[in-house]
Amino acid sequence: MIIVLPLLLLLAADPTVALQKTPIETGFRQMYDLRFAQAHQTFELWMKEHPEDPLGPASDAAAYLFSEFDRLHILQSELFLNDNAFLNRKKQAPDAEVKRRFEDALTRAGQLAEHSLSGDPADLNAQFANLMRFGLHSDYLALIEKRYVASLNEVKQSRATAEKLLAASPDCADAYLALGVENYLLSLKPAPLRWFLRATGAQTDRQTGIADLKVTAEHGHLFLPYARILLAVAALRDKQTARARDLLEGLAKEFPDNPLYRQELARLR
Repeated sequence: MIIVLPLLLLLAADPTVALQKTPIETGFRQMYDLRFAQAHQTFELWMKEHPEDPLGPASDAAAYLFSEFDRLHILQSELFLNDNAFLNRKKQAPDAEVKRRFEDALTRAGQLAEHSLSGDPADLNAQFANLMRFGLHSDYLALIEKRYVASLNEVKQSRATAEKLLAASPDCADAYLALGVENYLLSLKPAPLRWFLRATGAQTDRQTGIADLKVTAEHGHLFLPYARILLAVAALRDKQTARARDLLEGLAKEFPDNPLYRQELARLR
């Protein structure tokens, strides 16, 4: 079985091969460009050719999640810029079929990852698939179902998995996303809630979160665009309009079929 994570680390270490996209990377790029049907086809082909690789179904789950983000307009900046609007937004019903397929893909990814880890506890690819699994599920719980307490438990698992992965493989820039999301997003909570979150083991340091997101935004592969979206939101919250514009212009150029970035740029004008 071809292991994807070492290929991603090779790309990070050697810029001369930076244009060599793995099929998993290709599927993620299709996903970020809102070409979800093509992304699923790419991931399905990978799963057919590599049935033991947990990264295949984990990536397919990501495409289902982002299709729901798109359908429900989850990533629009106004939701994140206004805390009250975000917390009080109307709860929308998830697509039942998409949810079923999403959860089935996560379950399959977990089964394959645990099988790999039972044979080799140091399997980096399986650890990365688990990291994706926890992160994707926490996003679904919080951003779609508004189940924030349940989501927090998944966030902690994602961070613990990322820390273990980075201890063994510090060059895995995509893993920093889990650390950045926890620290930055939880740092936005009111002070009493931040104290409670820290008491329960959560991390809520804003500057650490921004720094970790930058690592993924500058050196990541699968999650590089997502990290840049979050950094653009962070820049807008900090009134750093020029920084937000630079990030959004880069995304709009790289993913021309996704209107979100152009819409956000229009807001800045």
